[in-house]
Amino acid sequence: MPVDTRRASKITLALLTPFLLASSALAQGTPSAAPAAVEAAAQQRNPAFDAWADKFSADWVRLSPERATASQYFSGAEQQALDRQLAPQTRAHRQKYVVMARNGITRLDRFLAGKLDANQRISAQTMRWSLANTVANEPFEDHAFTFSQFSGAHISLVTFMTETHPIRNAADVDNYLARLAQVGARLDEATARARSAAARKLIPPRFILERAQGQVDAFLKPAPEQNVLVTSLAERTAKLADLAPQARQAALASATAIVAGKIRPAYERTRGFLAEIHPKTTDAAGIDRLPNGAAAYSQALANFTGTKLQAAEIHQIGLREVARLEGQMDKHLRSLGFTEGSIEERMRALDKTFQLPLDPDPRPEIIKRYNAMVRDAEQRSAKLFNLMPKSPVDVRREPPLTEGSASAHYSLPAPDGSRPGIFWVPLRGPVFDMIRMRSLAYHEAVPGHHFQLAIQQELQGLPKFRTMRIFGGGSAHAEGWALYTERLAVEEGWYEGDVPGLLGALGSELFRARRLVVDTGLHSKGWTRQQAIDYGLKPSEVERYIVWPGQANAYMLGMLRILELRDKAKAELGPKFSLPGFHDVVLRSGSVPMDVLAKLVDEWIASQR
Repeated sequence: MPVDTRRASKITLALLTPFLLASSALAQGTPSAAPAAVEAAAQQRNPAFDAWADKFSADWVRLSPERATASQYFSGAEQQALDRQLAPQTRAHRQKYVVMARNGITRLDRFLAGKLDANQRISAQTMRWSLANTVANEPFEDHAFTFSQFSGAHISLVTFMTETHPIRNAADVDNYLARLAQVGARLDEATARARSAAARKLIPPRFILERAQGQVDAFLKPAPEQNVLVTSLAERTAKLADLAPQARQAALASATAIVAGKIRPAYERTRGFLAEIHPKTTDAAGIDRLPNGAAAYSQALANFTGTKLQAAEIHQIGLREVARLEGQMDKHLRSLGFTEGSIEERMRALDKTFQLPLDPDPRPEIIKRYNAMVRDAEQRSAKLFNLMPKSPVDVRREPPLTEGSASAHYSLPAPDGSRPGIFWVPLRGPVFDMIRMRSLAYHEAVPGHHFQLAIQQELQGLPKFRTMRIFGGGSAHAEGWALYTERLAVEEGWYEGDVPGLLGALGSELFRARRLVVDTGLHSKGWTRQQAIDYGLKPSEVERYIVWPGQANAYMLGMLRILELRDKAKAELGPKFSLPGFHDVVLRSGSVPMDVLAKLVDEWIASQR
């Protein structure tokens, strides 16, 4: 969400060179032997790699029926069979990924030492980076709390069933019921995992546990027939052409019985477990308080940023960026007459002048405005991009079950066109972020995540495992791009005549800079939840970083890396530099590790000369 055109905002390549190295996973594993031979073979296509990579990727997807459904990766009977399953939440099932990843790395190292064309080499490097992270993350998998307010099993099972499982025809309804019957067992498996972690003193902070308890209580509150797993099915089947009324009623009766007989008892057991460990929790927030927590955080930083930056270095970058942005914002706020108080206090005062009356409910109007901003951004983007997604994007309010703790986010369109890309907006109220609306729309929708992810899904000439992001370059690429597009909007004059909107954009970037400080403060410097809130972030955001260590750093560091690559291309190409051409390079290869992206930019620079 943010930003500004001043060159001072950019961390120069010279400053970052000691830090922005290849991601630890890729750097530790890509074979270095015989580089000249590898280079000579760079343009020789290897059919054996294509066959192996396609099969390996398909086997990887088969481990997660949920991913298979979301991507519709297969077709026919195999896809139908996967659409009836939910992946086990057991350690044995998770170990299958690690075993596959180790075997995949061994095979990829052989391919990377031999003949591959340029596109195959990108695929192999991207796969290897992703698989290496799977292996490196394995010792710390239980440091991620099974029942967190952000993406815990008690939430993810419900949101998958109500939002991702397709309801296009009668067969999908039958698949839904088959899956629904497994939800209780999957939740019990998750509870067993959490119990095992708790025995090793891997438990969430008290306030995180209480968020999860509140969500479980909310799920259990309605009667079975009013449970969201039943009501969403009723809503989504209302107009199915091939589902007779009698069959629809039978399906709803079956769903109600499953919720009453299998799912609610499992949630009651989860509620009992959460109550059981509550007395053992404390208010200590950081992951470094847990056994082996410092190592877990170090790996999380490598995983999410694609660098070898350590927490102390990231903390200092954050402090520097915060100071720069606050200096710029102070000038703009003074120009509007807001001269007293901190930056955050003055921003709240400015935002207050744009609040809508609470009666009638302003939320429909806010969603309408977001949609208008997205449509406007689509028109403005036409001159900046050669690549535009074919899939539409919609703006929707976050569902009630998750709205209390959710952040704005984007979900991919269905490959078959049955679901658009969706920019999800939590509208808790009664106060809403009004002046930051534009930057948020640019980040989550156009030209941010929707351009990046929908285009990748639609690309021709890439293997399916890349267009479907089965293996990708991680959060630094994805979130770095989305934040880059916020900066782009400022640079291109989209806020001309709209100083409050510009302040909203700068405030959004300030938010990302503060994340660097807060995330590293929480997980390496002993910061409390309240310290992080006092630094200028909302409680729900702080709690997100507590349960997802490291991820908040991907945005700013990813954006700074993309800006460096763009400035390098501008400097070397001069008048031959094309901004749409640069955007093609970033978007056309899909999600790749940041060091792979750097090589692609270098190759593009050479080709443009």
